[in-house]
Amino acid sequence: MKHLSFIESAKRVLEIEQQAISELNKFIDTSFANACELMLNCKGRVIVIGMGKSGHIGNKVAATLASTGTPSFFVHPGEASHGDLGMITSDDVVLLISNSGETGEVIGIIPVIKRIGAHVISMTGNEQSTMAQQADVHLCIKVSKEACPLGLAPTASTTATLVMGDALAVALLESRGFTADDFALSHPGGSLGKRLLLTLEEIMHKGDGVPKTLAGSSIKDALFEMSAKGLGMTAIVNQQGQLCGLFTDGDLRRVIEQKIDLHNDTIDSVMTICCTTASPDMLAAEALNIMEKKRINGLIVIDENQHPIGALNTQDLLRAGVL
Repeated sequence: MKHLSFIESAKRVLEIEQQAISELNKFIDTSFANACELMLNCKGRVIVIGMGKSGHIGNKVAATLASTGTPSFFVHPGEASHGDLGMITSDDVVLLISNSGETGEVIGIIPVIKRIGAHVISMTGNEQSTMAQQADVHLCIKVSKEACPLGLAPTASTTATLVMGDALAVALLESRGFTADDFALSHPGGSLGKRLLLTLEEIMHKGDGVPKTLAGSSIKDALFEMSAKGLGMTAIVNQQGQLCGLFTDGDLRRVIEQKIDLHNDTIDSVMTICCTTASPDMLAAEALNIMEKKRINGLIVIDENQHPIGALNTQDLLRAGVL
């Protein structure tokens, strides 16, 4: 019975919080549009301020704004009163968050913010609150009730605040024409950043690690080179070191089926002449796309003089986090 009560309690919380999110629809109005306009036209930063649970949510809202094209950071109201207000300029927009709209630590710094000349947006659950009245724009995040049965712990209200923050960030993202490439620039350590920013120069095998076989060599010699370098292929080069063909594991299977003499036949008779190549500055994501479309497992990277200077396969892309 105890396990059943856990499940019932969880479902009740989800229902209440879903209702809280649904109720936000009526607050997406001209005030929301005005808030977006202020933030979009901001020449400085969007500074988010909140106390307690609202502060935790504010931290996330600031982070989401910053990563989606709206420069932003969080300032704790307690620290603001002891020097951090110096971070705010007249070019900034300040987003104040408080469910009650009467948080003393936040209200106490509003006169200073206004004296600095920054615009103020408040996000509260009470349209008649002090913060709502003193702000240039007010966003209502009122909820019918908290998921906490005591009505004390911020639950549904913090969820509503978080969702309203996401709504602002996404609306601004779309208005700016923010792209996946832009997102990657602020997330170079993430998987998206790796897919969009990493070049072949950074992950390809170089120098002696590039499999090369001289044209005119036996198929056996090419196989030895492929085995030694472990990339499942070898570039075939002429006397000037320029690429003239490619031999892969797939070519080897076809050779075996044709009963060609591995010891005496030359690699020239079985290599692929019109092979797919890449440049060192090609994005790894682009190389992956080429490999998937052509159904190949590796690429030879060449310079402007057709000299093989690198090589990579799908395993290299996988290790780099691109695949």
